[in-house]
Amino acid sequence: MPHYYKRRWNQSRADRYDAWGHSWWLFETDDAFWPSRQIEIYDAGPVLFYHRDRLEDAYGGLSAAALDPDEFEPFRIDRTEFEREWANHKPLNDT
Repeated sequence: MPHYYKRRWNQSRADRYDAWGHSWWLFETDDAFWPSRQIEIYDAGPVLFYHRDRLEDAYGGLSAAALDPDEFEPFRIDRTEFEREWANHKPLNDT
């Protein structure tokens, strides 16, 4: 059964896309807490999607580590919220 999380990232990217600002990160994970889908929503507007068919690109990539379920428990969301964000955004890296 998938798990869903939404967490604020209040640090800059420290790369050439630093001007995008801070971001919200949403994850869908498998039972071992490995991300299968990931959404990054930046304060300046850009949105990035990653999934098993788009593991990485020039902007970044799908998390390469399992999430710590204890650390992420306070950030749990339901599937409906994740799917709403997935459906309502046009990602910059959509091809």
